[in-house]
Amino acid sequence: MTDSPSLNAPFTVDDVEVMSREYLYEGFFRLDKVTLRHRQFEGGWSGEVVREVHHRHDAVGVLLYDPEQDKVVLVEQIRAGALNDAHTPWKLECVAGLVDKDESLEDVARREALEEAGCEVGDLILLHTYYPSPGACDERVTLFCGLIDSGGLGGVHGLDEEHEDIRVHVLPFVQVWELLGAGRLDNAMCLIGLHWLAAERASLRARR
Repeated sequence: MTDSPSLNAPFTVDDVEVMSREYLYEGFFRLDKVTLRHRQFEGGWSGEVVREVHHRHDAVGVLLYDPEQDKVVLVEQIRAGALNDAHTPWKLECVAGLVDKDESLEDVARREALEEAGCEVGDLILLHTYYPSPGACDERVTLFCGLIDSGGLGGVHGLDEEHEDIRVHVLPFVQVWELLGAGRLDNAMCLIGLHWLAAERASLRARR
């Protein structure tokens, strides 16, 4: 039986040579064409590898949870990446937004909760930082759980200058879990956040 290789990263950024970078398009996001070569696991260097990389700002997501009422706040809006979805391009999601260079991650979470859901956030709990699609995109997402009072929340929110039309849903956790099981919550933030919440929900409610 062969021993499993070490899970410590064997290479670093010093083991990649970026030979050229061409900007193909720049609009709301940017698309780069990158030519590179890299060291290989069995020794030596690869040949030239050409990849297109979707370049975008890092993002923050926040799963809004009311432990007193055991309710989750989700937002619904149209998503351009889901226009060919057989069910609907309107997606139920966690509150989220892009990071401005002069903001802390916590400030982004609180700002987006207010803009997208009209919601003031109390405690923020850091869950994970992750790459949602590292094969093609350089974005990193930091995900929080924000503890809130869901009383009075709802309606339609968003910034006109960003063409946002966002509907707020305040739902019992049990119903949200059923939506997840039915495949209605089909984005990474919801899946990661709600599986974390399912494991931690009892301890969060005990903090009341």
